[in-house]
Amino acid sequence: MQGNMPPEAQEKIEELQELQETAQQVAEQKEQAQSALNESKTALDALEDVDEDAGMYREIGEVLVETDYESAYDDLENKVDSLEVRTEQLEKQEERVQEQFDDLQGELQQMLQGGAGGGPMGPGGPGAGGA
Repeated sequence: MQGNMPPEAQEKIEELQELQETAQQVAEQKEQAQSALNESKTALDALEDVDEDAGMYREIGEVLVETDYESAYDDLENKVDSLEVRTEQLEKQEERVQEQFDDLQGELQQMLQGGAGGGPMGPGGPGAGGA
C-alpha cells in the first residue's frame, strides 16, 4: 500500500505517529502529576488533623530531618499549588496535541480520498464528513 501512497501522505502519517507518541508522553506526565497532586493533597489534609506541637520529620533523600508544623504545612501547600499548575499545563498541552492530531488526520483523509489536488477545503477539518 505504501508504494501507491503519495510522499505527502507518507509524511503526514509519520507526523501522525510522532504526535501520537507525544500525546502518550503528555498523558503519562499528566497522570504522574495528578498522582503526586492527590498524594500531596491527602498529606495536607492529614496534616490539618495533627497537633501543631507534634514532632515532625520530613524526608530528604533517604534521611529524615526534623521540621516544624508550619514549615511542613507551607511546603506541602506550595507543592500542591505547583502540582495544580503543572497538571493544568499538561491538560492544555494534551488538548493542543489532540487538536493537531485531529487536524492532521483530516488532512490525510482528504489527501487519500482524492482531495490532494487542491485545497480550499482546508479548515473543514476532522469529523467534517464521516467516512
